[in-house]
Amino acid sequence: MIASTERLVVRDWTESPDDLARIYDIYSRDEVMRWLGGGAGRMTDPAEARERVRSWRERYAPYAGRWGLWAIEPREAGRAVGSVLLKPLPGRDGVTPTDDIEVGWHLHPDAQGHGYATEAARAVLEREFATGTRQVHAVVMAGNEPSMAVARRLGMTHVGTRTDWYGGTELETFVLTRPA
Repeated sequence: MIASTERLVVRDWTESPDDLARIYDIYSRDEVMRWLGGGAGRMTDPAEARERVRSWRERYAPYAGRWGLWAIEPREAGRAVGSVLLKPLPGRDGVTPTDDIEVGWHLHPDAQGHGYATEAARAVLEREFATGTRQVHAVVMAGNEPSMAVARRLGMTHVGTRTDWYGGTELETFVLTRPA
């Protein structure tokens, strides 16, 4: 377990049949993927879910659990409703990690509007700020009003559109500074 709240457990995604089915159900949907790199990486075959879990595991292994992309599971649901992530933002080349830390969330459409993204993000932000990190960003594609609303509920400040990360993509940028 990475973090928990009264309602949620934030945990690693696994290769269990339930997790793999849910990953495919989330990351194969146009209504989710259009906000993630404009749809690049949308799954088209359920077998891709296993590779996605393995790729996440490999990508975040060097960070020893501090950063990653994790499942959000409501305690009463017994299955994941989406993902929360905390990681270094990739630079203008889209690959090389920067010193800027990102928090983000990807929810299944049936799980939106219940406060899960805000609650899970708040839990991983508290955990990250406890390590001494001073500032965390959220980057959102223009038009993704629900994600911008989550950033605002987290107390993040909108600082405008920036092109510093993800290969120079224009992204609405929010920032949260560690409480004093």
